[in-house]
Amino acid sequence: MDQLTVVRELTRTTSPPLVPEVRLRLAEEPFAAWAATRAEDPPFWAFAWAGGQALARFVLDRPHLVAGRRVADIASGSGLVAIAACLAGASRVTACDVDPLSLSAIGENAALNGVALDAVQCDVTKDPPDDADVVLAGDVCYDPDMAPPMLAVLRACAARGAHVLVGDPRRAYLPRGLEAEAEYDVPDTGNLEERDTTRAAVFRLHATA
Repeated sequence: MDQLTVVRELTRTTSPPLVPEVRLRLAEEPFAAWAATRAEDPPFWAFAWAGGQALARFVLDRPHLVAGRRVADIASGSGLVAIAACLAGASRVTACDVDPLSLSAIGENAALNGVALDAVQCDVTKDPPDDADVVLAGDVCYDPDMAPPMLAVLRACAARGAHVLVGDPRRAYLPRGLEAEAEYDVPDTGNLEERDTTRAAVFRLHATA
């Protein structure tokens, strides 16, 4: 079974509740979807996570942040945030993820929304987005092994002058002391989180904080 067929068979077309203007192929139950892929890693691409929804909402409501700029969305998953950047007028959008199934999902979701972007399979901790004016990252601080190298890349992007935004529901491995630029109550998260409504925020990440 090819990757696009896997994506289509595990998902249905719907809209994330906080970002109704975007259409995505999403799964309804994480463990069943994971078992069906027979993959080592969970199918992060099959869900609209709370941090990503918050970040996508933030970008769509403030299109001046990305309009006419080169944008990189790291650990893109479903491509939600990358698609939001396209809809907000970014000049070029690159969606980066290590999972090849994610790339298929991003391509399918981009087509659903009538946008053009580049979906690239890469490990940004080894190949960071060096030419992006804006770097977006949703839900990258959920794991003790993943968060530090991801944050190092994001800080390096900020140090070279990129505008770096992180969407996160204040997970345990998010750095303390970050000031939220916006907060949202993301509904219908009971299949992924411990609660039906999850409070998620968007943070500006700087080189040293």
